[in-house]
Amino acid sequence: MTEQAASTLRTLLARPFADGDEAAWDGVVARSCNGTMLHTRRFISYHRDRFHDRSLVIEDRRGKMVGVFPAAQDRSDPELVISHPGLTYGGLVHDGSVRGALMIDALEQAAAHYRGVGYRRLRYKVVPAMYHTGPAADDLYALFRLGARLYRSDLSAAIDMSHRGKIAHSRPQRRRKAEAAGVSVDITWTEIAGFWRVLEENLARRHGAAPVHSFEEINLLNDRFPDDIMLVAAKVGETVVGGTVLFSAGPVLHSQYTATSEEGRATFAVDPIYDRAIDLALKRGSRFFDFGTSTVDEGRILSQDLYQFKVSFGAGGTTYDHYELDLA
Repeated sequence: MTEQAASTLRTLLARPFADGDEAAWDGVVARSCNGTMLHTRRFISYHRDRFHDRSLVIEDRRGKMVGVFPAAQDRSDPELVISHPGLTYGGLVHDGSVRGALMIDALEQAAAHYRGVGYRRLRYKVVPAMYHTGPAADDLYALFRLGARLYRSDLSAAIDMSHRGKIAHSRPQRRRKAEAAGVSVDITWTEIAGFWRVLEENLARRHGAAPVHSFEEINLLNDRFPDDIMLVAAKVGETVVGGTVLFSAGPVLHSQYTATSEEGRATFAVDPIYDRAIDLALKRGSRFFDFGTSTVDEGRILSQDLYQFKVSFGAGGTTYDHYELDLA
């Protein structure tokens, strides 16, 4: 089918997400080429009270749901809709059928819908390629065709588990120091309360911030996804001195939160924490281990020391990109 024919036939329809669509939505994510746990309604619904949901579903001409578009209104700007403000990445997730001209048509319809209900801008958080199960960059081409601009890019460090980069000499040295200091590491959710205290104290002291998820929310998510949300905890004796909360999202094992206490830093606890997490990625068959981003101020400032620390485990750079489309 030519692009002109696809546009003329309007073989896809974008409509607002409605109650009762949840099962079909999660079914699309499950069989998609670019969706992860974060795109499911089971995940998104944990913070539904925070946002004015503006999600769309994409149907073919038979009425079958073939794509989903998680989105919500920005909490500080009523003229801005984002896919999705409560997620690390959003984008148009599809079952493999929304390609080429059909992707352009689907995003044109999404833009027309949001324009029609009064929004002036659409922000689109791209699903990084490492989360795809196969090539699925049609949305990037469609965004280019629609005139979207890249307005934010966050740099992350990730390990390709089949082609791990060079590991710095300091890493095994620090691991041996941690072992000598009595640091023990385990994968256990039972230590989440101790780790969360370390995390909250760290963020408050160093950044004047708090975790994106509350303690109650992270426990709720673990209850919903016990096999995909995990904690690697480090202890000295009976005291939790650090850890990392991991999200298993498609081909990626992602470090969502990492923190160590003063004792944890003094005993080099972060090295055995990450070693255990990377080993878990290998055992689970993950294609990538992602340390998370090292940028602030919408990507304009890079913490080079933090980024280089992550790279020293054999990681390389990958980006989390955000595009903006003018709807006015």
